[in-house]
Amino acid sequence: MTNSHLKKVVITGLGAITPIGNNLNEYWDSLMAGRSGITKISYFDAQYHVCRIAGEVKDFNPYDYLDRKDVKRMDRFCQFGVSASLQALADSQLVINEANADQIGIIIGTGIGGVKVLEDQQEIYLKRGPSRCSPFTIPTMIGNMASGLTAIYTGAKGPNTCTVTACAAGSHAIGDSFRLIQQGYAKAMICGGAEAAITPLSLAGFGSAKALSTRNDDPEKASRPFDKDRDGFVMGEGSGILILEELDHALKRKAKIYGEIVGYGMTCDAYHMTAPSPDGDGASRAIRLALQDGNINSRQVGYINAHGTSTTANDVIETKAIKKIFNDYAYEIPISSTKSMTGHLLGGSGGIEAVATVMAIAEQKIPPTINLEIPDVKCDLDYVPNKSRSIKLDIALSNSFGFGGHNVTLAFKKYNKNK
Repeated sequence: MTNSHLKKVVITGLGAITPIGNNLNEYWDSLMAGRSGITKISYFDAQYHVCRIAGEVKDFNPYDYLDRKDVKRMDRFCQFGVSASLQALADSQLVINEANADQIGIIIGTGIGGVKVLEDQQEIYLKRGPSRCSPFTIPTMIGNMASGLTAIYTGAKGPNTCTVTACAAGSHAIGDSFRLIQQGYAKAMICGGAEAAITPLSLAGFGSAKALSTRNDDPEKASRPFDKDRDGFVMGEGSGILILEELDHALKRKAKIYGEIVGYGMTCDAYHMTAPSPDGDGASRAIRLALQDGNINSRQVGYINAHGTSTTANDVIETKAIKKIFNDYAYEIPISSTKSMTGHLLGGSGGIEAVATVMAIAEQKIPPTINLEIPDVKCDLDYVPNKSRSIKLDIALSNSFGFGGHNVTLAFKKYNKNK
């Protein structure tokens, strides 16, 4: 399909359940205030783990959104994904009915899925035998269930799938949804990511891989992207959901429009299971493809929401990739990592970070990178240290990179009704 025949796609609804707020306004206000959501783990006794801190979602009540019977049959990642989707749908005021249900789809990505259910059922199996395992073990555990259950709750009968690409899953879900609307396969998509992997097994696995921060005595300072003293990422949980909609469809129903999504680049490093390619080639190609897809001149980019994990390898290599694309202009672009406040939501990170990027355009403000006190000498760009910033912003990018070498860049643009 030629570019002239592609549909314009806008964002008409946003939902967020995060370690720093359980709805869009709470999340955005916390980002602007530079508020950390990292605390000591309360879900289980983590005393024997090397990392004992995480970005837990606080005061979330699934019964505000879901039927009591269903809550018992959902892993926490599904509770987050469905609830944030219902938030976003309410925000968009998009009504799904028999007339349009088959034109509205859902893609909600996850990196790990229902690991808590798996751990709990394994313990039952070992202690009480196979006959005592729940008949809902598999349907509550599998990663596609956030998309499936959201369809059941909303009635959306259009394209429905799930991306499972580690920490790029949420962004892949948004990008793939963008493509479906662009090419006429859907009028609107509910999309983003969800994760709830703060469990003993997940924490042990990442800890053994030496990927996590061990700044256990100072949780709020532990996630410090681009800082010289960073020592690993901090796990987070939650969900970020966007309602994408074909422009004419949105205009016809007089929808509120937060902005446009105009570009999607995805690549693979083909290098290593967990380490990014040291030359930043895969990440830089994803950025370049997103710019080309959106017909964006590199000097038009006014903000980048970085993947920015607070690991030694990622922060340096992402900086290198940005420089490779933008050259000297890289030093003029404000870049921030909201993971400094939320921790790393794994497959949910692309969702909440896309929400933050869209809000940055809508509000003309960009969130900071907190805890950036002494920049790594190899990380010498403008990472918006510690305080949010007002800015004239037309185009912004959001980067997500995942284990397996997956790289995604999404490009968003201020909506101009006269163009």
